[in-house]
Amino acid sequence: MVLDPHSAQDGRPGGPSGRQQTALERAVGALEAAVAGLADGPDGGEHFDAALRRVGGLLGPAGEAESAAVGPRLAALLTDTPAFPRAHLAMMVGACVERGADPAACADRVLAGLREALTGALLLIDRWADGDAEDLPDPDRDDPGRAHARLLGDGRTDGHGHRRMAGWHAHRAVAGWWTLELWQRAAFALCTHAAVRRAARADGVTDVLTELIDRYRERSERHDLKGLRYLAAALDDEPLLVLHRPSGTGYLLRMDGLTDNFQLHTLLAEALIGGGHLPGSRPDPEVVALSRTRWLEGRRFIATGAFNLVAPDGGWIWNEGMPEDIPVVGGVRTLVLDPQPYERSWAAGRFVEQVPGDLRLERVLAPEEAAARLAAVAPALPFERAVR
Repeated sequence: MVLDPHSAQDGRPGGPSGRQQTALERAVGALEAAVAGLADGPDGGEHFDAALRRVGGLLGPAGEAESAAVGPRLAALLTDTPAFPRAHLAMMVGACVERGADPAACADRVLAGLREALTGALLLIDRWADGDAEDLPDPDRDDPGRAHARLLGDGRTDGHGHRRMAGWHAHRAVAGWWTLELWQRAAFALCTHAAVRRAARADGVTDVLTELIDRYRERSERHDLKGLRYLAAALDDEPLLVLHRPSGTGYLLRMDGLTDNFQLHTLLAEALIGGGHLPGSRPDPEVVALSRTRWLEGRRFIATGAFNLVAPDGGWIWNEGMPEDIPVVGGVRTLVLDPQPYERSWAAGRFVEQVPGDLRLERVLAPEEAAARLAAVAPALPFERAVR
């Protein structure tokens, strides 16, 4: 790292001490001052815009160490940054996390911004449907000012003499719709880290975000949030009780970073068949590696099914779903394994490759415990009823 011999020492608490600042660190300091000066009027806004551009220009070629150092400082500015540039600042935070910045120190404000963007985007969808049949605006081509005017009703009032949408709500809706793509990319970078996912789940943030994402995906296909949805639902350090109906045996396993049921299916076969507990063909080691940590490069490998995954009430747990689909019974997610009704195969890998996954066997249930648990589960539904 080349240091500017003319740079001043950083006197901020927690800043670099005993060395000179890099150009990026100085630019972040200027941005912090510009955010504090936003209330000073038009000049404050101009200083902020210039400072944000300066940080963005320096962050691209910056090294990992200095990018990691400024990540939490940039995240701390999100709350007081105007809505549209806030999303671009969030992307910078995500880039810093990808280069080693502490994800836990950056996560709260990024996930709060994602929640606000989703809420705004849903508000726009709902209010847009109240008007004529005009298509939803395209953030890549359409003018956000025109959308804002439409949401306000261009001065028109409803039957009660009120504008169609208050100015703040119109701004919230337009900002959410136009910036959602940036927020989901920033949040994705944060949520690839297990510490962020665990904290978000413990605080109830995951439940709120997944509910908003599900509502959005039902209403619009403008942004592909499927990857973020699977990532938000990933289970970490989560126990899984597995009951194998044909043999009457049971197993307690623990899931880490599992994002999809294709991945879970392969790792179940590796743990139980590969571990010598159940009969069958052990998965190809390459298929298992792709389900754990290996990235897909070049040749594709085909995974084959070993079981039919069934919920305790008899409903099927589809490979296309997520481990969170497995119901919690008596405080633990419980899965029943039945013989396959038909052969299954799929391209091996993880739906979210950025997240390593694992499934570990912790103990084999005693025969009497397995029998008691199996006696409490329902037979699998026939295929015709399972697909309804």
